[in-house]
Amino acid sequence: MKAVIMAGGEGTRLRPLTSNQPKPMLPMANIPMMEHVVNLLRTHGFEDIVVTVAFMANAIRTYFGDGSEFGVRMVYATESTPLGTAGSVRNAMDELDERFLVISGDVLTDIDLGKVVDFHDGHDALATLALKAVENPLEFGIVITNEDGSIERFLEKPTWGQVFSDTINTGIYVLEPEIFDFIPEGQPVDFSGESFPAALAAGKGLYGYVCEGYWEDVGTLEAYLSSHQDILDRKVQVDIEGFPLSPGVWVGKGAEIDPSVTLTGPAVIGDNCVVGPGAHLGAYVTLGRNVRIGDNAVVERSVVHDNTYLGSGVRIEGSVLGRGSDLRQGVRCEEGVVLGDECFVGAHAEISAGVKIYPFKTVEAGAIVNSSIVWESRGARSLFGRDGVRGLANVDISPELAVRLSMAWASTLEKGATVTSSRDTSRAARVLKRAIMVGCNAAGVNVDDLEAATVPVTRFQITSSTSTAGVTVRLDPSDPQSVVLRFFDEEGIDIDEATQRKIERLYHREDFRRVLAREIGDLGFPPRTLEHYTAALIDSVDLSAAKSAGLKLVLDYSFGTASFVMPTLLAKLEAEVLVVNPYANTANVLAFDRQAAAARVAELVRASGAHLGAVLDPGGEFVDIVDDLGHTLSHDEALLVLVTLVTESVPGARIALPVAASGAAEKICQDAGAEIVWTKLSASSLMDVARSQKVTLAASQSGGFIFPKFLPAFDGAATLVNLIALLTSTGRKLSELVAAMPPVRIAHQSVHTPWDQKGMLMRTLVERSQGRELVLVDGVKVLEDDGWALVLPDPEEPVTHVWAEAPSAAQAESRAQEYATRLEQLLH
Repeated sequence: MKAVIMAGGEGTRLRPLTSNQPKPMLPMANIPMMEHVVNLLRTHGFEDIVVTVAFMANAIRTYFGDGSEFGVRMVYATESTPLGTAGSVRNAMDELDERFLVISGDVLTDIDLGKVVDFHDGHDALATLALKAVENPLEFGIVITNEDGSIERFLEKPTWGQVFSDTINTGIYVLEPEIFDFIPEGQPVDFSGESFPAALAAGKGLYGYVCEGYWEDVGTLEAYLSSHQDILDRKVQVDIEGFPLSPGVWVGKGAEIDPSVTLTGPAVIGDNCVVGPGAHLGAYVTLGRNVRIGDNAVVERSVVHDNTYLGSGVRIEGSVLGRGSDLRQGVRCEEGVVLGDECFVGAHAEISAGVKIYPFKTVEAGAIVNSSIVWESRGARSLFGRDGVRGLANVDISPELAVRLSMAWASTLEKGATVTSSRDTSRAARVLKRAIMVGCNAAGVNVDDLEAATVPVTRFQITSSTSTAGVTVRLDPSDPQSVVLRFFDEEGIDIDEATQRKIERLYHREDFRRVLAREIGDLGFPPRTLEHYTAALIDSVDLSAAKSAGLKLVLDYSFGTASFVMPTLLAKLEAEVLVVNPYANTANVLAFDRQAAAARVAELVRASGAHLGAVLDPGGEFVDIVDDLGHTLSHDEALLVLVTLVTESVPGARIALPVAASGAAEKICQDAGAEIVWTKLSASSLMDVARSQKVTLAASQSGGFIFPKFLPAFDGAATLVNLIALLTSTGRKLSELVAAMPPVRIAHQSVHTPWDQKGMLMRTLVERSQGRELVLVDGVKVLEDDGWALVLPDPEEPVTHVWAEAPSAAQAESRAQEYATRLEQLLH
């Protein structure tokens, strides 16, 4: 006996979950609803199945195929236009030449179908309808039967005044082929509203069989959640994938649950899920496959679909989260929240009860969402941030994204061009770099691969070879779960904003260059790059005094790729060196603490009587400096010391500094007759000035220094070598220089600012500062008699920053708070 599964519904009441997938494919306990129906049919001996499809039919066909994987044989009948329940079955009439069963593909049930067929066989019926007694029949079609089960009348979605029975039509029918006499061809027809009443009026035998067992229409978002609870409570007998970890808790293959997780059953945890330390999974939680949950997150009574990421401290209660959604740190979703597929919710955003957010929408960090987001959206997030393309490895930055992004980038370059690639020692960087190289080659661009190398070595290779651009992939220093893809131009400098926008346009349009097979790019491995880099760096610095100074150094390589560079370089210094963490190791990099490392180096400097200590970051760009007394210099102290040494050693020096640098640096330059070039705060801006304006030194406020004579970019090794050369040539002790530096008193505040109000805020601030001395290099810097205040919107977050400098820490804090208060008043 054949069965017909009606799977053409759109499920409009379940939007946004069904906005981009058909309702029968909506997962119930991580298995599509229709698969539960197929399993039920197979269990009762129905192995020949006809599926009627309409809305997003390919999603169903692709998943089920010919049915062989599910132990059945399946064929499909497609509706070009909606034909109603009866019309869709009539559309499959060629396959139905004998008695058959009809069932909806978007219900959850364990009704005994065999008993329905047996009842039909015993009553010589044209049609037998499976009926179910329910508490609230208003949303369903009521069927009124006589004592023998014969149907007396139908009532479609009655009012309470018409409720003469609580038995409703489940949409499960056993039918004889003669039913087609009551279904006109090629027009929308409904079984319960038209065909069955017509057959009843013609005196045909229609019967209703009241079934035991579970049946739920799952027609609303509330029903979707409650049906999951019924599955977990085993009120309905359907398959649940995974093995029972404890009573009522099912865990899929490859799932990792930290021992500190609080897990309250019943719950389903899908394959390859990762649940971080301190998380709490309450009762009635269903996690799809590949869900990642961060530290101390709380999830209760919620359904989380496949490939979703929940950051640390997230709190989800009574919500449904669509596939591939990304909720960052501290996000809160209250009861009844529903997110469509691939929504992004920024850190600490709050989504109020009952809000629905449709697929592919972005919610800003810190936003409070009180109403549903259907069409409006801030648009796709910008791919490029301050330092490149940053995101969670295998969540935001997947190999698929890396291939598409590299094809977009390579499409901006000439066919046949060569680029340089590198990575750190992490597995994430390795796999993503390989994806990038594939994308470049596919777009007809050759790749010179340095494999594991520091960022400065990568930049050097670009400038000293035939490469016209470069890319490096590295773990994010502030988050070991994230990676950063950084793209460089022909001079080894981070690409500018115009190039970023061009790449993004090509990426979003998927407007990639695809070359012929013979034009696919090649892969090469340039030899002796480290030797060339070391030789060029040594040639750029006068180390004659350093070689005869009998230096003792303590260095920490942070388990990074700096360990590949420094041995050859240190051999040229003829110094006695104690090296800590001297080898590259990804596992140790993930747990590396720079502050603790600097403290350890400081102890070793004091114990050994060394002249200098330093901690190089794993990427080789930044350096933390320790003086000869074992004091770790702050970034501001390091900046002032290097500005002092350079301005004293180089008459007429030009120093590039970010506009938020301390006024003490400005005074040092003025006293030495040096010229200051103010730059934006971004690293790319500082490097661009270092390249184009013939400066002697460019310094950031984060431990990054640029000596453009060698390379117009941050380089920890170059910083260390130049510092040693400057100290030994002047005969100065680093501790004496530090003691002579004036204190730096800079305070910082941040003000939450909606994106659409940032422009208004800055314009109003300028207008209200008329008559005062302003610096408008980056943001608005207001000069005071004893310091300054800088107001600058954040380029990536809905935040405005305020920095302030004053003679004392208390005064600086007060000034920063004063400007923050002004901004808050302007916003309200």
